[in-house]
Amino acid sequence: MRCPQCGGRDTRVVDSRDLDDSTTVRRRRECAACTARFTTYERVEAARLVVIKRDGSRQEFDRDKLAAGLRKALTRRPVPDGAADQAADQIEAELRASGLSEIPSSRIGHLAQERLRAIDQIAYIRFASVYQSFEDLADLKREVDRVIAERDEEGPTDPPRRRAARG
Repeated sequence: MRCPQCGGRDTRVVDSRDLDDSTTVRRRRECAACTARFTTYERVEAARLVVIKRDGSRQEFDRDKLAAGLRKALTRRPVPDGAADQAADQIEAELRASGLSEIPSSRIGHLAQERLRAIDQIAYIRFASVYQSFEDLADLKREVDRVIAERDEEGPTDPPRRRAARG
């Protein structure tokens, strides 16, 4: 580590501590040439994830873009605040755990659909209608029927909602 005071390269670590998030290490260093002390912070650099788009182009994975898409699908749905960010974090962790540096966009879309299906079925249908590019209402109806059939197999998780009487 180069000394910010004199530019010398011979420095030693005097003290080392993990910060609260346990992903950053704070180090106090001392320069052997001028005895100046300074602090450095060390963090593990996450491997770059590259998304391979449908057209073959590549772009760097953007967690914020993923979270925004999930947030849009969850708009005005009765889900906890931060559900989209938590799902985006889970998806990113799964992608990084795969050990691959290049991920097809279809894999990310599939993972997003899985998370949304578990969070909220309406949000899932919203996302799927855009992601799967349904051609017509028949495609949308087939997907809704499939979700209903799967829900019926699993058994109802929430009591049925009743519509307010109009009048």
